[in-house]
Amino acid sequence: MKPDLTNIKNIIFDLGNVLLNLDLGATRDAFKKLGLSADVVTPEQAYADPAFYRFEVGHITPGEFRNSIRSILNNPNLADRQIDDAWCAMLLDMPHQRVQLLKKLNKKYRLYLFSNTNAIHVHRLHLEFREVHGMALSSLFEKNYYSHQIHARKPHAEAYQKVLELSKIKPEESLFIDDLKKNIEGAAEAGMKTFWLQKEMEVTDIF
Repeated sequence: MKPDLTNIKNIIFDLGNVLLNLDLGATRDAFKKLGLSADVVTPEQAYADPAFYRFEVGHITPGEFRNSIRSILNNPNLADRQIDDAWCAMLLDMPHQRVQLLKKLNKKYRLYLFSNTNAIHVHRLHLEFREVHGMALSSLFEKNYYSHQIHARKPHAEAYQKVLELSKIKPEESLFIDDLKKNIEGAAEAGMKTFWLQKEMEVTDIF
């Protein structure tokens, strides 16, 4: 199965589990080692405490988020690095073949990145991407959109509208790729063409 690229000028990629491999269980396990008695992140990417959502839309700072984690874990002595390492444990790798795909698509389409994420993850991801690939992740896209920066997250309609308006692109000329059905449905409602990258599918195989 491949996306319909008829009249498409723009491709908007989700990040996690589309371009970047994730292991949510690694973060759950890391927080449990720091004292957590219940899951923080479910397989559906739903957070157990509102602080996670507030951080993801930029309503609290990294410092305030870390203090929330200390409160959740009932451990006021946790160092910032301990919290960051546990929180970033879910971030795995972005395989070379996916980077090469983006470089190839860049020659024909305008590429954008749109991710529900947060300042700590973005900082760590960009550092590690440059170390591995020798280039800036942002250089692969015309623009990177992160929920904590635009203060809106998928699948809310305002998030898609912001991306379209800030990019000055037409929804009917734009293809949105995501691994979560609810995010695909939100993009479709915003007028974009969509492709649901389901489990076991590989983004490099659909082009």
